[in-house]
Amino acid sequence: MKRIAEEKHTVETMIRLYCRKRHGVTDGGLCPDCQTLLHYATQRLDSCRYAESKPTCDACAVHCYKPEMREQIRQVMRCSGPRMIWYHPFMAITHVIRKI
Repeated sequence: MKRIAEEKHTVETMIRLYCRKRHGVTDGGLCPDCQTLLHYATQRLDSCRYAESKPTCDACAVHCYKPEMREQIRQVMRCSGPRMIWYHPFMAITHVIRKI
């Protein structure tokens, strides 16, 4: 469960960064759309068939996100991904290593 917990933490961090940058939420919370996306992503990670041997989602053979949610998470990754190296360097480096 360690791998899934780390993935959840990474996704939550990226969604929070995205919400702060794109939606202006500064109190540490999330707007309703981002809260919904986080809840959905968490549910998908909880039911991941690969569990601890899980690849990164973009490298996974099974795409378990609905198309509209998949597009939302892509937007989050495009915005937050490059910023992660500045805000959370260890998390960003770990994610890149796992992709390789």
